[in-house]
Amino acid sequence: MAALEIIGLEKTYSVGFWRKRSKHALRPLHLAVEEGEIFGFLGPNGAGKTTTLKLLMGLVFPTSGSARILGFEWTDPKVKAQIGFLPEQPYFYDYLTARELLAYYAQLSGVPAKERRRRVDAVLHRVGLPDVGGVQLRKFSKGMLQRVGIAQAILHNPRIVFFDEPMSGLDPMGRREVRDLMEQLKHEGKTVFFSTHVLSDAEALCDRVAIIHQGELRGIGVVADLTSNVHGKVEVVWQGTRVPSSLKALEAECHVTGDTVRAVLPEENQDAAIDALRREHLRLISLIPVRASLEDYFVQKLAPREKVEGVTV
Repeated sequence: MAALEIIGLEKTYSVGFWRKRSKHALRPLHLAVEEGEIFGFLGPNGAGKTTTLKLLMGLVFPTSGSARILGFEWTDPKVKAQIGFLPEQPYFYDYLTARELLAYYAQLSGVPAKERRRRVDAVLHRVGLPDVGGVQLRKFSKGMLQRVGIAQAILHNPRIVFFDEPMSGLDPMGRREVRDLMEQLKHEGKTVFFSTHVLSDAEALCDRVAIIHQGELRGIGVVADLTSNVHGKVEVVWQGTRVPSSLKALEAECHVTGDTVRAVLPEENQDAAIDALRREHLRLISLIPVRASLEDYFVQKLAPREKVEGVTV
């Protein structure tokens, strides 16, 4: 069963003071996320990621379309007890301690009174804050507040968790711990849907990803399948420090390291590059295919569409 089905969800705003015009924050979006997978929702700032999450959480209302979460209409109150949500910029009461805040959220989420203290201590430990439960939140760093936000999202043991930029404000160790946490949630059978523009995190974590740009879905699939469609590159390494001028015409990015030169160029130009090295009597050391990354696919999908008769399509 699909944990999340988005069916033509769209959001349009009226902007301007005198002559109002419509702005598409989210164009009709069709998307399905399977139960038990980690799904990455990728895009640059302003692409429509946060708008999509706010629509699913019921914080703003769509212009058209609908969605289903765990088989229920996304507006059904029954859904709220089964989902956890971390907003992009969570705000908490500064003078509460982390433990007091989480106890408050536990009560709101319907966690039985007898279990609240144990559940709060467990999630504090899980997000790496076991020793600061009694510290007021105003004394927390941004990264620590982000961990508290993650703790409140998983406190009531939801079946599906929505994270909006969960790595924001975290140091490298904190990002690693959050990635580990997401993988643990997946092993527990939960579904994780998170938005990010940090592509390395998505590539390391996700079963599938979707890329959105200017409110429009540009691509979706398994990372390995998506990157296999990106035009490949090769790395050519030769002895010496001289770079033939003919290689520059082959779109080669050359770097001299010690007594060798490394050049990365499009795969279709590799034969011409080898011929150029042979003409210059330079000794070839290696020729290695460079695997396309998620970043390559991402950049390709964000490139402007081709123009037909002066209109971008």
